[in-house]
Amino acid sequence: MADRILHRAEIVAVGTELLIGDIVNTNAAYLSRRLAALGIGVYRQSVVGDNPERLREDLSLALSRVDLVITTGGLGPTTDDLTKETAAALFGREMSLHAPSLARIEEYFAAIGRPMTENNRKQAMMPEGAVIFENHYGTAPALALVRKDGKVLVMLPGPPREMEPLFEEKVVPFLLTHTDAVLYSRNVHIVGMGESAVASALPALLDSENPTVAPYCVPAETRLRITARADNEKDAAALCDGALAEILKSPVAPFVYGVDVPNAETALVRALTEKGLTIATAESCTGGLIAKRLTDVAGASEAVAGGAVTYQTREKVRILGISQDLIERCGVVSEEVAREMARAARERFAADLALATTGYAGPGGGTEKEPVGTVYIALAHEKGTLCRRLSLSPLRDRDFIRFAAATNAMVDTLRFLNTRATR
Repeated sequence: MADRILHRAEIVAVGTELLIGDIVNTNAAYLSRRLAALGIGVYRQSVVGDNPERLREDLSLALSRVDLVITTGGLGPTTDDLTKETAAALFGREMSLHAPSLARIEEYFAAIGRPMTENNRKQAMMPEGAVIFENHYGTAPALALVRKDGKVLVMLPGPPREMEPLFEEKVVPFLLTHTDAVLYSRNVHIVGMGESAVASALPALLDSENPTVAPYCVPAETRLRITARADNEKDAAALCDGALAEILKSPVAPFVYGVDVPNAETALVRALTEKGLTIATAESCTGGLIAKRLTDVAGASEAVAGGAVTYQTREKVRILGISQDLIERCGVVSEEVAREMARAARERFAADLALATTGYAGPGGGTEKEPVGTVYIALAHEKGTLCRRLSLSPLRDRDFIRFAAATNAMVDTLRFLNTRATR
């Protein structure tokens, strides 16, 4: 297999819905900007419908002109999702079942509590010799094929919420093995400020060519990926650090909970461990998700004392000792009940801190005063209890509301620890 430095690229978006205008192709703009940061110029962008003959023709022409072709879309489970199959035929590769991808898809459906239909197995069928990029944001893995002449075809899922983090986390490191520049990246994690607001606060940085600053969404947060290109790592790192300093002086700064951390739970466990503190949880609407995510982190036993899932009202009374009179007066979804849940958890688990959540995750429940998406988050500490009301969109699904509530609860705790440390 020939080694080839990738300098020229084409982007092929796959999907009839793009051709008829049902969906705007934002993926091409994103990929063009990110490829430029890698020193790879985009020579053409095209859109092709869900037609294998036309797709094969487009891919063949693109590969005859450039070093790298990236497709988006056509990796789903339905019969019109034919990107992999078309690429396999073009490269002369057989399709076969990729067992790790199938296991990941099965785990995904089990986690969301939905049955996996037989056609989802199609997403685990891969061309022989493909490089597989595991997808933690959906069911369709991304993949790459490398021809004998070194030309590369990368296939990504179409939804931006999957495509963008997959490209950043999996494809960029892969492409860096085929470039002649040194790239260095920093990741800024933001909760409480949406992608559009972040972009509006940093117009000059987002227009910068080196370093590039690219926002992308992951569930319940916004991330900024700062990437610099230079002849050596020291110079690239210095460019990134300059951009990071500007972000931390901007209106975005109060919403930054971490830099170069995997996620909120890892950041919180690390912070608690470093300070020698423990935390407990009392969860209603999040159903144990905070405790689960915290204990997913290696070494969490040093920081997590324990937790209680008191989903029913009677269990809040029986296990946590919440006053039935308080619940009847204030409502089970209320600041008063959230505060008492946190205080009780801190006491029962003899922890330094305790987090509590109570709310309406939907799709049912909610009131005119406290609609679906309302969550109260309380944090008990040695000197008192903090509480805030979180209003998440009732248009989002139950899984998102629960995940976002858990993320916000952990980030609130991180911010409290940071404030406490500066006093």
